[in-house]
Amino acid sequence: MYFLLINLSCIDMILASFATPKMIVDFLRKQKSISWWGCYCQMFFMHLLGGSEMMLLVAMAIDRYVAICKPLHYLTIMSPRVLVWLLLSSYTVGFVHSSSQMAFMLNLPFCGPNVVDSFFCDLPLVIKLACKDTYLLQLLVVADSGLLSLVCFLLLLVSYGIIIYSVRHRAAGGSAKAFSTLSAHITVVTLFFAPCVFIYVWPFSRYSVDKILSVFYTIFTPLLNPIIYTLRNQEVKAAIKKIRTRHINAKHTL
Repeated sequence: MYFLLINLSCIDMILASFATPKMIVDFLRKQKSISWWGCYCQMFFMHLLGGSEMMLLVAMAIDRYVAICKPLHYLTIMSPRVLVWLLLSSYTVGFVHSSSQMAFMLNLPFCGPNVVDSFFCDLPLVIKLACKDTYLLQLLVVADSGLLSLVCFLLLLVSYGIIIYSVRHRAAGGSAKAFSTLSAHITVVTLFFAPCVFIYVWPFSRYSVDKILSVFYTIFTPLLNPIIYTLRNQEVKAAIKKIRTRHINAKHTL
């Protein structure tokens, strides 16, 4: 579990940093601009990290299923080799997902005005600036990003539901313990997937992409994930209490 959590925290840290420095600089400048390759890199890394995190959350759901439903076989099933394979699979899916979409962007003609109505370059917004009919490309974006987000989100909710259902019918009081264990995972999954599903399932409507949602899933959600997992972890809570106790005792000693 901690191996997967460390990688999730690393992805969240990078995801919160790919566009934030540029946004802060733009707040301090009157002329807000970005080069084509800078815009392309923002889109590439956002989909690379987003796709990798989706699959990593699926891997964490598998890990929780084995830990809760097959605890005696956990060390055998979730061996270090399996964990590394799940991690590499997550990054591979993220890379393929991002590369497949960026490949179509290289040949799009842009004649201006190239104004992106957001604080970072997002694929649906940049596609709208192309000087050609992009209906087919829009469908590909919806099929690739929107359906991937929606399907993964539904599969994760179903998997957690199966875990809670199976534990409830095995032992009395087991459902409460399972819900306590899974509540952090369900919270993170909801916070991450809900904005993505909303933006990428209906990305080409008459309304502009909600900037609040964009800020939420690119900045606040990656920062909240480590906090959510920390507050739900009993070992981390115990460690914090020990540090606080030592700090208080040191003050009294002085």
